[in-house]
Amino acid sequence: MTEVTQQRAYRAPCPGCGAPVEFRSAQSTHAVCGYCQSTVVRDGDTLSRIGKMAELFNDFSPLQLQASGIHQGRNFTLVGRLQYKYAQGTWTEWYAVLDDGSPAFLSEDNGAYVFSRPTSLQRAVPPAESFRVGATTAINAKPFSVASNESVALLSAQGELPHLPALGVPFPMVELRSADGDVFSMDYGTGPGGAPALSLGRSVLLDDLKLTGLKDEFAKNISGKQFSCPNCGATVEVTLAGSKSITCRSCSSIIDLTQGIGAALKHAIQEEPVSPLIALGTTGQLQGVKWQVVGFQHRMGHEPEDADELFGWDEYLLYNQKRGFAFLVDATDGWSVVKPVTGAPSFKTGDDRASYLKTTYQLQSSYRAETTYVAGEFYWQVERGQKTFNRDFASGSALLSQEEAPNEITWSSGSKVDGDLVARAFNLEGKKDLFKRTDAAPLSSASGIGCGTVIVVVLILLVLLLMTRCSRCDPRVENCSSSSSARSSGGSYGGYSGGGGHK
Repeated sequence: MTEVTQQRAYRAPCPGCGAPVEFRSAQSTHAVCGYCQSTVVRDGDTLSRIGKMAELFNDFSPLQLQASGIHQGRNFTLVGRLQYKYAQGTWTEWYAVLDDGSPAFLSEDNGAYVFSRPTSLQRAVPPAESFRVGATTAINAKPFSVASNESVALLSAQGELPHLPALGVPFPMVELRSADGDVFSMDYGTGPGGAPALSLGRSVLLDDLKLTGLKDEFAKNISGKQFSCPNCGATVEVTLAGSKSITCRSCSSIIDLTQGIGAALKHAIQEEPVSPLIALGTTGQLQGVKWQVVGFQHRMGHEPEDADELFGWDEYLLYNQKRGFAFLVDATDGWSVVKPVTGAPSFKTGDDRASYLKTTYQLQSSYRAETTYVAGEFYWQVERGQKTFNRDFASGSALLSQEEAPNEITWSSGSKVDGDLVARAFNLEGKKDLFKRTDAAPLSSASGIGCGTVIVVVLILLVLLLMTRCSRCDPRVENCSSSSSARSSGGSYGGYSGGGGHK
């Protein structure tokens, strides 16, 4: 195998402060001085100062400049960093240089990462407004689904970069996803000469990249950053990389972290606190992975034709340092574990089936969902009152869910799990009766049940149903079984993940 020689790096003094500014890729035209934050542009062997970059806020990521790794047998080094802002928060993209000097990107993606490389289209790039979220289009003869179409703006940058959009000026960013997991991005703000920058990539795990040079404090101990709650003054500690929302444990206020801890923190007061069945911070072994419960949200839904009949369910946000995030969902018809998927399952609006990774799923229900209570911290900017339109599909015990917001569509997949298993996983065997749901063995499967027993059971169920309907159970803050007793899903496959894009 021929060894690729690393190209010569170019170094010159910063026009602003004289500190050395280095370019490792011949395709890089911009850099941000690490000493004075000057934005410099390279023209041959000359550097010119064109302004000053805003300070990066600490997003507590384990990644940093000069960290290196391996992707598909190719060595790469992280040399630049871009922070973007959109309506729901912020996200980070890392600019990487491969061993031959060619560029690549490592981007945040729903609590995970996507590794991508520049690509091109075999035709002119259509304008951003022509891409409708949920529509299907062909990219170089391959079908893709439009996952998101957002207006974004550069918040800050660091290191060496191929091109920089104007700071704070909004521009469109469109993202498409294929059924086999490809991610195609169209960035209408960072391409040379005003042309959109195109990239194609796939989901990766940081652990698989064999990264070295990560932040020492992350490798040794994930110690939280603290600040005072803007509502009650109590100490709030953030422990997760990239958290964009957190709740105060003292007053339950939802606090927006998207501007960084040093900025003026926004908060929203919550009333009617809900007590999760599994406490925040609890760790447990589930499906062979050690998870920690870091977030909780209660959601309620209704079918489009019946806004008066509400049903509620709970979602626990689980975190593992190497696996990223997953959702443990507690609904009246059972428990399930789901994760956001990188690809876009094949589905057309109006169909009752969807296919993903050679499996066909049957539509179970469609409904409108709303977040009514949150606790803990989240990798997206969660808000009380967030609304989506959901579709739940199933194939045996395998589950598939679509969540549609105005500017993006997110898919999640997973499977059902037994309530007893969940109780054991989080060392709550003493409360295992609280984990039983209506997906337990039906009456027809029990042996030795006679007609008289069935009649008595039916009468008891009718009495309980009437009592429950007269109770004070509110599905907006509780998991009320009476309001969803006629449903087969109860929203049990969901998990609002905050977007289908790199955020």
